Amino acid sequence: MTDTIGAGQPGQDAFPPVEELSYEQARDELIETVKILELGQMSLDESLKYWERGEALAKRCEVLLDGASQRVEAAIETRSVNPEE
Repeated sequence: MTDTIGAGQPGQDAFPPVEELSYEQARDELIETVKILELGQMSLDESLKYWERGEALAKRCEVLLDGASQRVEAAIETRSVNPEE
């Protein structure tokens, strides 16, 4: 019996969709993407794919941080309106 890891060849769908990543997952993958790009050992096409993925990951982090910031601001506002709660 052979165990198979993964579901096919690496390609366009090798990465999980950015929209499904938590902040921590997106941040960690972004850090790794930057490290890979800094090595500069890929073709231009490969580098562009990683660059595009990095841009998407950075945007995902920004969206999640903005959402967290709005939640904190809403909690502070609620607390200032109802200080006894």
